[in-house]
Amino acid sequence: MERISPPLTGGERETLRAYLDYHRATLAWKCEGLTDEELRRPSMPPSTLSLLGLVRHMAEVERHWFRRTLAGEDVPHVWSDRYDFQAAYDAAGATREEAFTAWEAEVAHARRIEAAAESLDVTAYVKSWRKEASLRLIMLHLIHEYARHNGHADFLREAVDGTTGA
Repeated sequence: MERISPPLTGGERETLRAYLDYHRATLAWKCEGLTDEELRRPSMPPSTLSLLGLVRHMAEVERHWFRRTLAGEDVPHVWSDRYDFQAAYDAAGATREEAFTAWEAEVAHARRIEAAAESLDVTAYVKSWRKEASLRLIMLHLIHEYARHNGHADFLREAVDGTTGA
């Protein structure tokens, strides 16, 4: 996934798409060049957070917001039979191939669903919020989610091999 800086000028939808893709690419970049073992390496005990766990979690997040919420698809969680978002973080037996294949598939679905939406004003009911939310808000929420977890990824990567960078 190529990491391209978002435009400094442009329309709202173009800018939201670009920032979301920038953060998606940042997560992939933080994982580049690492073995499965390094990707599974947990942060500081007692936390079990790992780079691979973040990738798995973001696959669940993409699936939830775009497929389940926005498109209304009845799809299960990727890694949990109990609708548990936290299960994705447990990457103890996970592989890069398994995690990235799922994440990339969910990103592709999300892009398709977003592109098909008539406008940023399209709404969907968010069960946990008990309110309607616009595509605009969903995209902003995903940007926030990625940005927060990319901060975690910075520390996780540095702990693996000392690599730092925005």
